[in-house]
Amino acid sequence: MNNLNLVKPTIKLKDEYLSFYQEWKESNEDMVPWVITKDPQNFEGMIEFLINNEEGINLPEGWVRDSTYWLVTESNEIVGAVNIRHQLTEKLLNCGGHIGYGIRPSKRKKGYATELLALALVKTKDLGINKVLVVCDSDNIASKRTIIKNGGIQDKDYIEKDGNIINRFWIEI
Repeated sequence: MNNLNLVKPTIKLKDEYLSFYQEWKESNEDMVPWVITKDPQNFEGMIEFLINNEEGINLPEGWVRDSTYWLVTESNEIVGAVNIRHQLTEKLLNCGGHIGYGIRPSKRKKGYATELLALALVKTKDLGINKVLVVCDSDNIASKRTIIKNGGIQDKDYIEKDGNIINRFWIEI
C-alpha cells in the first residue's frame, strides 16, 4: 500500500479517470461516492464542478461544501475516489456522513479502501473536523470492516423509508 496518494481531480489524469469511470459503468454497480456518477464527457466542466463544490460556488439549496480526491497509485492509476462533506445536514447526519468513498471493482479486496479512508481522515482533520461520521448499508460487510479498522465506533442505525438499514460510525481523529 505504499506510494498511494490522494490527489485533487485534475485534467492531467483525464485518461486514468476515464478508465476508472468506464470500469464502474461496465460493472453495472452503484457508483460510490456520488460525485463519480457525474458524466465526464465534458471533463473540464466536471473538474470545474468539483472545484466549485469545494469552494461553495453555485451549490444547490441544502447542499454543503465538499472536497473530492482520487486515490492514485505510483503509476497514476486511479483506484478509488473519496468525497468529504465539510459539515452535516440532518440528512447527512442520518444517512450520508462526512465521508463517502469507493474502490474501482477490479481493485477491491486488496486493502485499498482501508488506506483510502485513512488518508481521507487526514484530509478531514485538515478541514478542522475532529469527529467524523462514516456510514454504510448494513449489508456492506467490507465497508463496515474498513470503517472499524479506521477506528469507527458504531452509533445508532438509521432506517430509511424503504427499510434499508444504515450503519453509522463515529471516528475521533
